[in-house]
Amino acid sequence: MPQKITFITKPKSEFEVPSSEGYQLYSAILDIIRESNEAISEHTHNSPIGSIALSGLNGRSKRSNKPRHKVLDPHNKYEFYMGITDPKEVEIFQSLIKPLIFKEQDIVLDQGALGIEEVASFSATFEELVESVKGFEDPKIEFWFRSPTCIQYKNTKVYEMFPHREAVFSSLAAKWNAVSPSLKMDIERDEIARYVLERPDARTYQTHSAMVNTVFDKKRGHPRPILRQGFSGRCTYSFAKGAPRDIRNAILVLSIFAEYSGVGSAVSRGCGWVEVEVNEVR
Repeated sequence: MPQKITFITKPKSEFEVPSSEGYQLYSAILDIIRESNEAISEHTHNSPIGSIALSGLNGRSKRSNKPRHKVLDPHNKYEFYMGITDPKEVEIFQSLIKPLIFKEQDIVLDQGALGIEEVASFSATFEELVESVKGFEDPKIEFWFRSPTCIQYKNTKVYEMFPHREAVFSSLAAKWNAVSPSLKMDIERDEIARYVLERPDARTYQTHSAMVNTVFDKKRGHPRPILRQGFSGRCTYSFAKGAPRDIRNAILVLSIFAEYSGVGSAVSRGCGWVEVEVNEVR
């Protein structure tokens, strides 16, 4: 059962984090799960389907003197979101929430800690997601790609730098089919290209080189970042005249699912976090 969780946190002190702090947050979350249930931690980390999706920390930060970094202010609160689509979502949720809520454990990053202020969660079955889109007659879909969205083209090292309909919805279809095989979607890239229209908002469109991890460089003797390229901003998707209802409904379901799964790769490291709104065309 897909689940969305909202965390509101407050730094215990002033400390510095990378601008792309998602990989640090993921590491801290995984450490908490490991202390509670080591088997679930290993499952979450090693799962080929991408067990969780994380946003970055949303809140007012201070400027850092170090490039590609920011400073968290203990006078401010920071919000982040987690989506869980893994079939073992109950175990993952419990292994995380019990230490944070019942034991009041902090989320410990590299240079400081975040205390939990509030937690809220929402869940829906895959069947409920499918049913939720059946009332729309002429819908438009508004995506806000809040964090750098890094969509890898098939088995290459090439990443999409634009919210193209084929890339976005093919990524989501692959994620959906990995976790919900009983409701598998046999939607083809050509069908997405033929029946879906995209209209990006040029005022919000940006490109990024997001840090998703670090690796120790033996030659240089220090860690170096692993970067992934991507985009962020708003994009509206709608349907071409004559789009079959099954194609339209599939795209709508995948759009709603995106808030649980994230879009593209490195979603557990803070990439590909989206907010989605579906409305009737007026």
